[in-house]
Amino acid sequence: MISAMVTQMATLTGRAFVAPRLIGVPVLPAFFPSFPSPTWAPAPSSTCFHARYLTAEQGRRYGKIPEFKLKPAKVEKQVKHEVEIKHSMKVSELAQAMNKDIDHVYEALLNTAVDVDDLEPDTVLEEVWVKKVVKISGMKYRWATVAETKVRENKDIQRQPPPDPAVLVNRPPVVTIMGHVDHGKTTLLDSLRKSQIVAQEAGGITQHIGAFLVQQPSGQLITFLDTPGHKAFSAMRARGALVTDIIILVVAADDGVKNQTIESIQHAQKSKVPIIVAVNKCDKPQADPEKVKRDLLAHDVVCEELGGDVQAVHISALKGDNLLELIEATVTLAEVLQLKGDPSGLVEGSVVESRTDKGKGPVTTAIINRGTLKKGCVLVAGKAWAKVRWLFDENSRAVTQAGPGTPVEIVGWKELPSAGEEILEAETEKRAREVVEWRTNMQEQNKLKEHQSIIEAKQKEHQDSYNKVRQSLSHLSWKQRRVALYQEIKKQKAHRPSEGSETKEFSLHIIVKGDVNGSVEALLNILESYDSDEQCQMNIVHFGVGDISENDINLAETFSGTIYGFNVAASKSIQHMAVKKGIHLKMHRVIYHLIDDLKEELSRKLPTVIEENIIGEASVLTTFDVSVGKKKVNVAGCRVQKGHLDRNMKFRLIRGKDILWEGAPTALKHLKDDVHIVKAGMECGLSLDMVTEFKAGDVIFCYEEIEKLQKISWDPGF
Repeated sequence: MISAMVTQMATLTGRAFVAPRLIGVPVLPAFFPSFPSPTWAPAPSSTCFHARYLTAEQGRRYGKIPEFKLKPAKVEKQVKHEVEIKHSMKVSELAQAMNKDIDHVYEALLNTAVDVDDLEPDTVLEEVWVKKVVKISGMKYRWATVAETKVRENKDIQRQPPPDPAVLVNRPPVVTIMGHVDHGKTTLLDSLRKSQIVAQEAGGITQHIGAFLVQQPSGQLITFLDTPGHKAFSAMRARGALVTDIIILVVAADDGVKNQTIESIQHAQKSKVPIIVAVNKCDKPQADPEKVKRDLLAHDVVCEELGGDVQAVHISALKGDNLLELIEATVTLAEVLQLKGDPSGLVEGSVVESRTDKGKGPVTTAIINRGTLKKGCVLVAGKAWAKVRWLFDENSRAVTQAGPGTPVEIVGWKELPSAGEEILEAETEKRAREVVEWRTNMQEQNKLKEHQSIIEAKQKEHQDSYNKVRQSLSHLSWKQRRVALYQEIKKQKAHRPSEGSETKEFSLHIIVKGDVNGSVEALLNILESYDSDEQCQMNIVHFGVGDISENDINLAETFSGTIYGFNVAASKSIQHMAVKKGIHLKMHRVIYHLIDDLKEELSRKLPTVIEENIIGEASVLTTFDVSVGKKKVNVAGCRVQKGHLDRNMKFRLIRGKDILWEGAPTALKHLKDDVHIVKAGMECGLSLDMVTEFKAGDVIFCYEEIEKLQKISWDPGF
């Protein structure tokens, strides 16, 4: 019947049809909507599967016979969002690339080895964690295409090649005076230049480098550098040794070789600069110049009298004895060294000291090594450049030029260069700006590399510790491992103070201002030795060169800090502003006074310590009960052995080695009278507000609690 229907449909439609006839399988009514649904019929055992086809002629007429197939439903493939990643990617950069907020990145890293609590938006993630976050977020990554960038052209300025010997001329020798503090260095320079430097110095000690050009009676010019002898100014002495030709080592004949004497010798030996020993204060009765020479042998300084090649001159700087002999020794050594300079070509020099002058702006003291410096020259030193506006000598007199070996003050700097920087002349202002820009960029790149290496080291350390923990849990099942890791993280978080909790920390915020760059450098070197953070944290909010400014006051107000000024001033308006805002200005002219003041301020930040002072001791001889109303009170019959008992003080009951009670007595009686004080040798009755009863042999101490200020343990070394 079904075959007939299929044949009829093919005849009506003119299409060739394949009508499958499977015994026991109904024909789906969906193919034949106009006919009733077929019924199931049992399949005869002798019948096999077969299909009846239409005539071959119809097949040839209408082409290939089509077959009907059920098409599966189309499933649209989910397209993953593509994230562009790169090396050294920050958390914020990854979140932005994924079009997510930063918290999404934190959540993705929760169950990983990364310590999420330490992550910040600018934290650099390792490559493996960047990929992990992208995958967890259901996205895929691709590496950003990096365009090939040209190697940045070196825009730095270089020193000139060595000059032609034919153009060299004699130049003044640069002589640095070194030695221990208070051995007479500045007094010696006073006598040489017939001035009164010592009278102008705070505390009688040199506190920054001074450069002077001194003309001797013979007409010989000598440039002297006076370096500080105080321990705090080690960096200044090192700079003085680097720019000098000859070092005069001043040693007091009555004091001998000291710490800064040894340090000065080391600077000279490191810089390979010849030494002349000036044994000073030989006019004193206790002077022993020969002992000084013998002591110098231990530091490889062998004087001529002992078979060496180091000249030693016995002098008295205060009285001017043998100063001419010292000058002759210096000139002779300079002639042996054949000191010459090139007055032509581009200028080269060294920054000896730098400071900010209220009227002149940034000012540097420099020694010219090559060329002739004139007004209008364009100079570069470190990351600062200048077009020279004025030149001054050591007496603040304007000069038109400065040649090799000459000290000079330079005015015209755009920024304040650091002491010790090399000065090089540039052809134009544009070239100077290029050099400064290139040096600044290179410094930033080096800082980035340094920071990146630190970050990578910390990440590696964290990963190693995580792997170590995982390895220790490798014998556990994954469920047990999860539980153990969760408990470990929970334990770590429990030990961390919460954000809202207050930690009892003591801190001091300070702002440091100095008159010259070297002074600030010396102060910072001292502050770097601070090692008492467990007592009180010290934070340097800002430091700089120049007088106290309004910006310093505002910074101190923001951080509730204290301003320390060294050899600087504060105008009346600044002082008034500081008083109004409650800012402490600590102004000093001697460096160790400033450090002492800072130590006192740190000590005041510390909490007071309670100390016990035992004022009396009594032994319990017997015990008895007395009735107070309806209540029985245990009373100790005592004899005072030492000191006295004072009812207003605190008492402590000790039995053997155990402290049974501490507090105040409820009653103290002598015979039947209430008393406040019982002296040594007297007997008394004592009752306490306690449950434990007295026993014969107990000891009672009477003590007072005294609050005492702590002292900071930091020792800067002087």
